[in-house]
Amino acid sequence: MQRSISSSKNVYRNIIHYQKPPTAAVVTPKQQPCEVFINHRGIDTKKCVAGLLYNHLRSLRLQPFLDSKNMKPGDKLFDKINNAISECKVGVAVFSPRYCQSYFCLHELTRIVEAKKKVIPVFCDVKPSELTIKDNWRRPKHEIDSFQSALEEAKYTVGLTFDSSNGDWQGFLMSATEAIIENLIEVEEEEQQKIIREI
Repeated sequence: MQRSISSSKNVYRNIIHYQKPPTAAVVTPKQQPCEVFINHRGIDTKKCVAGLLYNHLRSLRLQPFLDSKNMKPGDKLFDKINNAISECKVGVAVFSPRYCQSYFCLHELTRIVEAKKKVIPVFCDVKPSELTIKDNWRRPKHEIDSFQSALEEAKYTVGLTFDSSNGDWQGFLMSATEAIIENLIEVEEEEQQKIIREI
């Protein structure tokens, strides 16, 4: 059954419990946990696909994580990213031509897959078959093997494709948002079922 984005959004909002921000001016609200972790190669997609997707999800009152938006000077890089991945419900892997040249991209993807999070691949200006790992970092074999395993799993997951040179940006944002909301709903339903079984 196909849900529209607005009805999916309404269903998702009814499932989760949003807290009202505190009214007192002296109290700073606690940062909401990340719902959607956006894994991407900054040099390729930060100012286009990943950045637009982040802003669009924020406009829908979702809690996405994008390194350039959620991190500040002084944050411990791996601690902040690993915490966001462990909190998130869905990971969006934005694959691009130079994605596999980044140790950090592959590290994040591996953490998402190993944490058994839902992964939505977005193939931006690249085909799945073009994504290959070359170990330019001289890392241990077991680490490169785990990167390769995570990449293969993501490559063979149904995802979205986008050509940034002549693609429909609005259509892409709507398709990506719908896929994210559908997966968030699915994760919430699975969590609810798990709670019911444990009672």
